[in-house]
Amino acid sequence: MSLTVLAVDDSRTMRDMIRMALLPAGFTVHVAEDGVDGLEVLDGIEPDAIITDINMPRMDGFGFIDAVRAQERRRGVPILVLTTESAPEMKMRARNAGATGWIVKPFDPTKLVKALQMVAG
Repeated sequence: MSLTVLAVDDSRTMRDMIRMALLPAGFTVHVAEDGVDGLEVLDGIEPDAIITDINMPRMDGFGFIDAVRAQERRRGVPILVLTTESAPEMKMRARNAGATGWIVKPFDPTKLVKALQMVAG
């Protein structure tokens, strides 16, 4: 089963790491460099799951999650937050915004693949 994932992160290195973790597992990976770019990329695809960073320019992860959840047909798309933040209040805020899960960087590629298969499968 091939899953389509949108990864939104302002770090090119992180986008490349996500791509390298997911491609061998058979995922189709689309990337965006911030929330604004993410919404534009999202317009042309139907992702099975979304990965987003929190701290980004133009539109941060919270704003991006809000914008995705505001779209009727995207309400059920799982969103994993992939960030260096680990504060409980940040997790709570992300969950309240509509995030499905939380993964702290640096991430374990195998765990990322498993988490995506779990939420999107």
